[in-house]
Amino acid sequence: MAESPESPKRQKTVAIISKPDRPELSAALPALEQWLQQRDFAVVVDRESAAYFAPSCVLPRSELSARSPHLALVLGGDGTLLSAARAVAKTGTLILGVNLGTLGFMTELQLADLYPALDAIAKEHYIVDSRSMLSCSLVRGGAVVATHSALNELVVSKGSIARLNHFELFVNAEFVSSYKADALIVATPTGSTAYSLGAGGPILEPEVDAFVITPVSPHGLTHRPVVVRDTVEIEIQVKTGQEEAFLSLDGQIGMSVRDGDIVRSVKAEHPAKLLRFQKTFFEVLATKLKWGER
Repeated sequence: MAESPESPKRQKTVAIISKPDRPELSAALPALEQWLQQRDFAVVVDRESAAYFAPSCVLPRSELSARSPHLALVLGGDGTLLSAARAVAKTGTLILGVNLGTLGFMTELQLADLYPALDAIAKEHYIVDSRSMLSCSLVRGGAVVATHSALNELVVSKGSIARLNHFELFVNAEFVSSYKADALIVATPTGSTAYSLGAGGPILEPEVDAFVITPVSPHGLTHRPVVVRDTVEIEIQVKTGQEEAFLSLDGQIGMSVRDGDIVRSVKAEHPAKLLRFQKTFFEVLATKLKWGER
């Protein structure tokens, strides 16, 4: 019996996600799209990228995952990468961050190093950092009214009125503590170097299977950050009286929280797959936090 012909090799898709208002991208993005297309990649860009040039395929960032991109090139800073991770992590997309910002904990690559990095990726010479994400639901009156993911953290904070919020914390339905504080943070290991760190939380290695729960300016000297396994369900019950609180995710998605609402979070099903080449986590820390040399 004659062998059936091989099915044609599926063309890989690369998504380009960009930070607005970066003049250098007006020249960089058209050249990048051409380079990728010449190597037989399908290219799709978000609307922020399309502000710089006239690409062949444009989609809202929230719809990029529908194309199941093999690789997402994120040109911006850590904030742009956080947004990209929420958009494409669920499809197992590899994410390469190119730093156009300032701090760059997750976007260590510089624009001048992009093409050598792409050559290395083509040869599969890279390391994948699998970063845990949070899946967060806002529950009101027993019904889920919103669900979002976060790579860094979720924060339940006070609204515009300058008074302490009252939170009750449960882990796997077990009561932990009652807090009066400016805010309560639930951070991933990636987010442990963000807002949680500024509030006195510990730094976790990205591979640690844990979350950090950090109160911000708690009214109680014994309240300290708590580290829990990432297999637990974390529930924050909000007691605001007549006032509103505020829920934010990665500092980019926000919504009002009412008295009696519950913020429930678990480890997201899909991690963010961040690419790196040489620098280790501690080398990045030493550079970005300006730790002294030995």
